[in-house]
Amino acid sequence: MTKFRPCIDLHEGKVKQIVGGSLNDQGADTNFISDYNSAHYAKLYKDHNLTGGHVIALGPNNQEAVLEALAQWPNGLQFGGGVNVDNALDYIKAGASHVIVTSALFENNEFSFSKLEEIKNAVGKEHLILDLSCRKTSTGWNIATNRWQTITKTQITADTLSELSSHCAEFLIHAADVEGLQAGIDKELVTFLGEHATIPVTYAGGARSLEDLKEVHALSNGKVDLTIGSALDIFGGNGVTLDECIEWNQQA
Repeated sequence: MTKFRPCIDLHEGKVKQIVGGSLNDQGADTNFISDYNSAHYAKLYKDHNLTGGHVIALGPNNQEAVLEALAQWPNGLQFGGGVNVDNALDYIKAGASHVIVTSALFENNEFSFSKLEEIKNAVGKEHLILDLSCRKTSTGWNIATNRWQTITKTQITADTLSELSSHCAEFLIHAADVEGLQAGIDKELVTFLGEHATIPVTYAGGARSLEDLKEVHALSNGKVDLTIGSALDIFGGNGVTLDECIEWNQQA
């Protein structure tokens, strides 16, 4: 059954919800800035046993906030954002259950299996999540790196998912074109992931209500989990409450 997965998105050291496609060196279009720190949200998720959530560092100046969240719930949260072969194990030791990796796996806009092997050897397949966040192209979806600004040559296809699934524990996939817009999920992508993913996969992007959890469950036959951000009441949204998401998970 599709489950709700929580998130803590960090930008300039603060918990924020942004429009994903707007993130660049100058900043980002912001939907919400929290008065609470990252540890507050980590404790909230821990208290309600909301497992499989992720902490994402969006750009620099987030390290203190990252470590505070991981320390609040050791082995209860995944971490992504600037993870590479040199620091991946440090985040596992700091309390991350998994590290989430994207940009460090690419070289000259091409996916590098040698870099994948290095990171996998550093932390173990069981602690590695591949972030296949993507943008829509004329031929499907291509993985996007560099804060979703660089569209790589690597397409999300059935073969790609099959090949990469043997190297990691899970996939995390943000649909960057709809991330933070609360305009609805990418139904085609969710359906595709449900048909072809053979390991746990979390989709994020555009979710705006409890109905989206129901829809992702139906489209993916319960195989794809969903992250809801900007629409959630704890992030200033009015589309769905955390209590509703907790109740949904309890049905699983």
